Amino acid sequence: MTVRTRIAPSPTGSPHLGTAYIALFNLCFARSSGGQCILRIEDTDRVRSSKVFEERILDALKWLGLSWDEGPDLGGEFGPYRQSERHEIYQHHGKQLLDSGHAFRCFCTPERLNSLRKEQMASNSPLGYDGRCAHLSSAEIEEKLSQQTPCVVRMHMDREGSCIFQDQLRGNIEIEWRQMDMQVLLKSDGMPTYHLACVVDDHMMGISHVIRGEEWINSTPKHLKLYQYFGWKPPVFCHLPLLRNPDQSKLSKRRNPTSIDYYRKSGLLPEALLNYLALIGGAMPNQGEIFTLHELIDAFDIEKVSLGAPIFDVDKLDWLAGQWLRQLSKEELLDRFLDWLPDRHQLIHLVGMVQPRVERFGQVLPKITYLLGDAEKPEAELLQQQGLDMDTLKRLLHYTLLQLSSLEDWSREAVQQALSSLASLMGLKTRLFLKPLFIAISGHKVALPLFDSIAFIGREEALVRLQKTLKSIGGLSRKERERIDKEWHLLNRLRELAEDAESLKEQLCSCDETGERPPADILDSIDANLKALLELSNKARVIAEKKTAGTRGELLQKLCSVETLWTPEQWAMVKESCLPSKRVSEEGTYALAKKWEQLDLQHQALVEESRMLSQNSSFSDSNSG
Repeated sequence: MTVRTRIAPSPTGSPHLGTAYIALFNLCFARSSGGQCILRIEDTDRVRSSKVFEERILDALKWLGLSWDEGPDLGGEFGPYRQSERHEIYQHHGKQLLDSGHAFRCFCTPERLNSLRKEQMASNSPLGYDGRCAHLSSAEIEEKLSQQTPCVVRMHMDREGSCIFQDQLRGNIEIEWRQMDMQVLLKSDGMPTYHLACVVDDHMMGISHVIRGEEWINSTPKHLKLYQYFGWKPPVFCHLPLLRNPDQSKLSKRRNPTSIDYYRKSGLLPEALLNYLALIGGAMPNQGEIFTLHELIDAFDIEKVSLGAPIFDVDKLDWLAGQWLRQLSKEELLDRFLDWLPDRHQLIHLVGMVQPRVERFGQVLPKITYLLGDAEKPEAELLQQQGLDMDTLKRLLHYTLLQLSSLEDWSREAVQQALSSLASLMGLKTRLFLKPLFIAISGHKVALPLFDSIAFIGREEALVRLQKTLKSIGGLSRKERERIDKEWHLLNRLRELAEDAESLKEQLCSCDETGERPPADILDSIDANLKALLELSNKARVIAEKKTAGTRGELLQKLCSVETLWTPEQWAMVKESCLPSKRVSEEGTYALAKKWEQLDLQHQALVEESRMLSQNSSFSDSNSG
């Protein structure tokens, strides 16, 4: 049997260390077995996938020294190698499953599925689709299709017994069929889910060994069932342990840098990073700590790969990188260093930042050092002198990490808007909010403009510096992180509802000015907005009543002060719009108006309660815990 493995990244974000780790093992196994390794882009997520991310991933893998025999950049016998270009193939196989009775059309709405999930959670029942559409008659299906009712295609799944399969590293694995959901195979837009696409592609591209992360173990029974439905021989499965942080938690960009681009920009030699990934994965047992990719391939034996969690420790990586660096000759070191320096385009941007602030060339380097290399470690004492209590300081840094990690546009203007918005959301003056960020990014109280600096060093470096700063003041415990994350979610949800409310108010006021009756969809949207605000306020009250931090009263006030979104006059307009005299012909209008009146009273009670709670000493800083 010819060994064929595959590297299958999704272009939905920065090139991840996990992608390189899995790619390395696929390449080594294929090369050591005299086989081929292909690269396939899994870009079925049309919302998050990006050509820019695809190019960055391919570039990062090549920088590491990894290669492949077929792919979107090389072509090959089994192309195309982008899943987005294989739409007709998936449609054909989806229809094949429908025709054979192994799949069915599901017309359930997202609202119905959400309601089902809530019911299952409330009753502690197993989560998953209940099969409501699995037994629709042909006539019922044709009627819904003729009405162009949106639908997905789901696979039938066994309910009794277990799936037992062989894993090359782990031996026999047994998973009960009842744990498997009736998986969606084709989405309502016709695009496949991962489960259908990967099985079809692996078969059609002749993949003999599927070497992937252990997070896919629980999905393997679904994939084996699809192989059975199609009448195909499944490949050999091999599930590698996931990379972990030193505390055994899953590798996450909130805890450590996970982007290959970060290590590349930091000046790490690619040979050292590849060496380290192989070392912690146990790919070279008893073969020393420093070795090349060629040496790794020659000695590679996947049967000897360790199942212990590979710990990604940045300090150990730095030690290994130092060993590689010191092996270079002076000429090689100089060449590699010059290659690492910013290019002319980047330097032009940099000197533009510093030009208004210097009189001599000798003043340039001291001002830009923190932008080219590692920033000085922030002093905890300096951070504590910026006018913020420790709880607020930690929350500020963590919120900034969350805000910037989700920012898509990394321009100076986008960074400024994001941080200004965050300062407003936290109720802090911009100057006070930015002080600790200057220190986190530059290591000093005074530096080049903050927003320009953050935009220049890039997302990964900015996040790393914020993480180091947070650690320098004690960091966050798991419970603290969970608490602050919940607050963050509530605050952002409030912001979304506030934006929705503003849009709805504009539409309502426009109708009032023209004397037109507000359309039912606007009133329904207002109703949904108010109910969501009420639900959010209740969640905020629950958090506040736990009395676990000093600013709960302030948070509660922000979340419960609904009158900041809907003034009494606007509320009156909303209720007036619902009176039967204005909408006599529409049933249920009076009930809707009554419901709003009830919401109004509940909101007023919550606002009053929040004011009383915030004045209570239990929410003062002295009682935080």
